[in-house]
Formats: sequence, structure tokens, C-alpha cells
Amino acid sequence: MNATLFTNARVVDPSRQMDERGAVLVAEGRIIASGAGALNQGAPGGASVVDCRGAAIIPGIVDTRVFIGEPGSEYRETIASAGRAAAAGGVTTMVMMPDTDPVIDDVALVEFVARAARETSPVHVHPAAAITKGLHGGDLTEIGLLREAGAVAFTDGRNTIANAQTLRRAMTYARDFDALIACETNDPHLGATGVMNEGLFASWLGLSGIPREAEVLPLDRDLRLAALTGTRYHAAKISTALSAEAVARAKQSNANVTAAVSINNLSLNENDIGEYRTFFRLSPPLRDEDDRQTMIEALRDGTIDVIVSSHDPQDVDTKRLPFADAAVGAIGLETLLAAALRLHHDGSVPLLRIIDALSSRPASIYGLDAGTLKPGAKADLAVVDLDAPWVVDETKIVSRSKNTCFEGARFQGMVLQTMVAGRTVHQVTI
Repeated sequence: MNATLFTNARVVDPSRQMDERGAVLVAEGRIIASGAGALNQGAPGGASVVDCRGAAIIPGIVDTRVFIGEPGSEYRETIASAGRAAAAGGVTTMVMMPDTDPVIDDVALVEFVARAARETSPVHVHPAAAITKGLHGGDLTEIGLLREAGAVAFTDGRNTIANAQTLRRAMTYARDFDALIACETNDPHLGATGVMNEGLFASWLGLSGIPREAEVLPLDRDLRLAALTGTRYHAAKISTALSAEAVARAKQSNANVTAAVSINNLSLNENDIGEYRTFFRLSPPLRDEDDRQTMIEALRDGTIDVIVSSHDPQDVDTKRLPFADAAVGAIGLETLLAAALRLHHDGSVPLLRIIDALSSRPASIYGLDAGTLKPGAKADLAVVDLDAPWVVDETKIVSRSKNTCFEGARFQGMVLQTMVAGRTVHQVTI
């Protein structure tokens, strides 16, 4: 029997509201027992016994907003390299955005991603399909066929669908197929020329700003259309107090509304841009400190359901440019958990809520078999030393691209081991 017993561990399982000293027994790719009840069950014959020495065992992280260059821009990131980066960060499941070349807007591309993931990635990869063909905001894709082929959500990636009637039709079709619509909202005209958060700091730098209203206006429209059509709607990334208020209001009357926030908007603010540091040109842009604190509060009270890495690899040639010309995006798979744990260490958000937002809740929203340590579940888990210090070093980044917002950052919380379906895909010793 292929079995592993993790002993002397802190078992954190938000799916059962569990945070207790215990053990986890894994056999044949499944969790056999977990928690305090597994302490005295012993180990099957031939099982490997791992003494966690007080480290935490959490469900594998489910990152629902990951941009990958394959197909079309493999020099930035491949499915294989993203999978290795994910494993290093305790991420066992990724939802891949359709922003590729060609766009993931037909059945063949969904099947290609699924096949490539099975063959090359050490972690689970699920494709999200485009809402409109070519991400152009016009003709709708075949939502029913794409969902049947394996698409777990529908999004136009970095783009916002400007035409309300087009989006209403998409939501209606999605409702009929019980499909999830996940949209990033940024008014294509109001924020068209902006490169950072609109405000005094942008004026000092001489850069054009993106007003908060550019995010909340299409978001409010989307939320109203979701209520009208009865579809499952997920605000893919919000970053302002105005957006949090809109989501909170929508949730009072529509149980099918959820929201996510990028780890960047939880951890950083516009001041981090400093002297035109292009690795901090992001979407949504880094906001002011008041908005960041509002995001933390919205995460704590459940207005925001999910934390995402918004992993978006870019190469040197597109990042080391004048700020206004630099590509948008930063990598984040390897630093997602550690950055989120800052909120635990400073007492801002309870650990259970953080792990819930990283694993159990996104798995539930996207309908994935993940995010739990319940007996019988797939053995997707991470062993994490919550207190181990480490420094982000560009030379040690696993991702093919190195455009991290956290270069030189000091973190507490190191992933010691990542297991996918009972197989160890990442392991370190300290």
C-alpha cells in the first residue's frame, strides 16, 4: 500500500472549520483520516511517516486566476513551468485564463490545455474559456459545448465586455448550463489612458490615472445583470472600497454573487511604485492605503470570498520600459501563500479565513474537487511552516518569468511539501 502518515501537525481545514493538532493519513491518492481523530490510528504497514514538527497541513491552494503563455507565448510561461511554480507555492489546482494565442474559445483549445496539463504539469490545471470569440466582446462562444469539454468558468480574461446586451445573453446561456461567469471590470473608455491609480501620487509622478469609478461602474452593471438573469457571477478582481460596497449590496439580494481580490491589492499600495518601478504596473492598479485596508476588511467579513495570485508572467523586454509603456502584470504563484500569511501574522485576518479564501471557497465556487482534507477527498495538500522566515530571491524563482512584485521581500511562512493526488511534487528541508 502506497501510504504516508503526517504526524505532529496543525491540521487546518476550513471545509470543516477545523484548526487543531492532529495527523493526516494518505493512501492511494486519497485522504484516509485527518485531524485529532487520526492521531491514534497508527500507520499501515510500509507507510512513510513524516514528523511535521508542528507545521501546518492545509488543503492545496486553488488559484483561480492564472495567466499562462502556452499556447503562443511559451517564452513567458508554459503549462509545465507554471505547474512547477505552483507546486513550490503550495498551489495544487490552477484555473488558466483564456488569454492565449490562439484564444481558448473553442472545444479543441480546451481539450489541448487539459491534455497538456495531464502530460506536463505536476498540479491540476483547469481551463477557463472565453465568453466572446477572440476576446473581442462580440460573438459569443459555444458555452454549453465548452463547459461539456471541461471549461470550469467563462471570462474574457483581462478584457471587460462593453456591450451590456452581449453580456446579458452570455449570462442567460451560462445560467441554462449552470456555468460560472467570472469578469474583470475596467471601463474601456474611462480607464483607457490610465497606467496607475488616479490621485495625488499619480500627479506627482506625471502619470495618467485610472479612477476607481472605472472599476465600479461596469461592476455595478454586471451585478445588476446577474440579478436579472439569475446566473452565477464572480467578480474576478476588485480593488476599491466602492467595489466592495457594490458586492456587499448585491450579496444581500443575490446568493449567486461572489468576489475575489488579487494578493497584490491586499499586500501593496500605490506608494510601492516608488520611482516608476514597472514591476508594480498591474491590473487592477495598486490603490491607496485606504482602499487596501478596505480590501482586508472585506476579506475578513466575507464580502470578498477568494484571494488570487493574478499570476501574469512578462519578459524583461516588456517590463524594463518607461512605466507608461511597460506591460501590465506580475507573477505570483510562488508568493501567494506567504504574502497572504502576512495578514495572519499581523492579526488582520484569522488563519482559517485566509486558508478558506485560498482553497475551500474557490474550489466551491468553481465546482472543483479540491480545497478539503475530509476523509475520502483527493490528497491535495501542503505542509507549511507558518513561522519559517525566507526572502524572495529572483535567482530562486521557479517561474520562467521573474517579474515579481516581492523581490527582496521578507516573508514568514514556507511551503515544506506539496502533495497532489497523494504524490509529492515539491519538497524542501530546513
